Amino acid sequence: MKKTACHLCQKEIKHIDHTDVSFLSGFLTSQNEIKKQGKTGLCAQHQRKVARAIKRARTLGLLPYIAGHNQD
Repeated sequence: MKKTACHLCQKEIKHIDHTDVSFLSGFLTSQNEIKKQGKTGLCAQHQRKVARAIKRARTLGLLPYIAGHNQD
């Protein structure tokens, strides 16, 4: 199985903004967990940067820590 190249490396993205919630939400599961590197297809360096940006956004209240659930 051939490994694909990191799409952030291909676009030459150096900085990942923690306030770009729509971009970061693409790296979260439905339960708001950070997706694993194998699922995102990122290189290790970009995976760490994305995880750090998600954690900063959570601290600022831009992203939730856990998925909300209904209590009907």
